[in-house]
Amino acid sequence: MKRFVSLPVVDSSLYLFGGHMRTVPGGWQFFEQKHQAFELMCVIDGRQTTEIKNLVTYDYGAGDAIIISPGTLHTNQNSSADQDMTYICFHFNIENLALKSEIIGKIANTVIPADQPIAQSAVRTAKKMVAYSANKKLSKEQANLKIQIAVLNFFYDLTENLQNYESRNGKKYTESEAKTSRQIATMIKERIERDEAVNFTFGDICQKIGISSGYGHRTFKKVYGVTPLHYIESQKYNKAKMLLGSPEYSIEDVADLMGASSVSNFSKQFKKWAGTTPSKYQRQMKQKRRVRTVKESGYFE
Repeated sequence: MKRFVSLPVVDSSLYLFGGHMRTVPGGWQFFEQKHQAFELMCVIDGRQTTEIKNLVTYDYGAGDAIIISPGTLHTNQNSSADQDMTYICFHFNIENLALKSEIIGKIANTVIPADQPIAQSAVRTAKKMVAYSANKKLSKEQANLKIQIAVLNFFYDLTENLQNYESRNGKKYTESEAKTSRQIATMIKERIERDEAVNFTFGDICQKIGISSGYGHRTFKKVYGVTPLHYIESQKYNKAKMLLGSPEYSIEDVADLMGASSVSNFSKQFKKWAGTTPSKYQRQMKQKRRVRTVKESGYFE
């Protein structure tokens, strides 16, 4: 029998934003903030103080790292009144709910010491991202790809080291809560994939599982760091992008499949998600599908 190796289906979405390296003077502080994404902060030189609002305050130094979970109110400041501090930070979101819940449950909102493999990988990754961004020999596309590869390698390191990393604060949710949240996420994704975006509510999902909407909301946010509504919206956005990128669907078709009351309302919602209109997004996708041939024509799908 000839050898056959099946390759897995890979459905991945990685979103990075707000990344930078910065040296700040003594006494520097940043205003209170929270995000619907993770924030990774690495101290390169000096010391930083991070307050997780109403919970705990950390003082940490060079080589240490912290991953702040979505929705966490926090402040950052230079621990020193007169010495400079250098840090690298970036925000990220991932579709992998299993990894997302592992991060939140085991290491989020706690300082990861410099002698831990996770912190070392985080600092190494952050420095690579800065180097690729500053490298003028790389095109924008090449730099973006190298940055994505570096971050994906960091996620791989996380999967290898999370099991051995003991969080100082203990597990933030129970296995029962994790199981319930996975059920909710799976049902939401399946219904949207089956073009049922208009035919269900979060209450329907909770009723199917046999829990109250209030409990479902609290548990889901505890495990994944985002509200169920935010997750539903993100899945709808992914579905809308997929449909708009397919040449057989018009914007009217997509609006109908997404359960929008009108094309105008769908366009407004999509622009809120993507920062661009559906028509402009379709044109961008059409341009990406176009390939040059000998006769300067043709498409591939």
